[in-house]
Amino acid sequence: MKHLIKLTVNGEDYEVAVEPSRSLLDVLRDDLELTGTKKGCETGDCGACTVILEGKPVNACLILAVSAKGKSILTIEGVAQGGKLHPVQDAFINYGAIQCGYCTPGMILSAKALLEENPRPTEWEVREAIAGNLCRCTGYVKIVKAILAASEEMAKAPV
Repeated sequence: MKHLIKLTVNGEDYEVAVEPSRSLLDVLRDDLELTGTKKGCETGDCGACTVILEGKPVNACLILAVSAKGKSILTIEGVAQGGKLHPVQDAFINYGAIQCGYCTPGMILSAKALLEENPRPTEWEVREAIAGNLCRCTGYVKIVKAILAASEEMAKAPV
């Protein structure tokens, strides 16, 4: 039996009828057509499906859609605002932290959540924050540098 749930995704309200066993990942991708959230391992090990749920990065493959009822969700599609990339997105481009791009949405959302909680992280704190996001292409060095650069850039921005 399907349940009607309301979700706020990237600031927009949605009503979706879902089976109780469907993951948030599947609802985002299949029902809302927000395919920036990637389907990877589906066991919570790779981080490709990372979204921000109520301000915290989570693996959407491990969250039942019904448990996200009434909650605020941010996907990669909602990170850029007013046609302007977020500083983390800019830094990933400028530092070559994107290769195949499959892990990038999850990495960016994990980094964004970190910088909102800790605007001036150390390299170790950055590495800890992205530990749940696997990348097979970049070797993480460029990703860490990009996140640290975004932190510097965001510190310069007027409040």
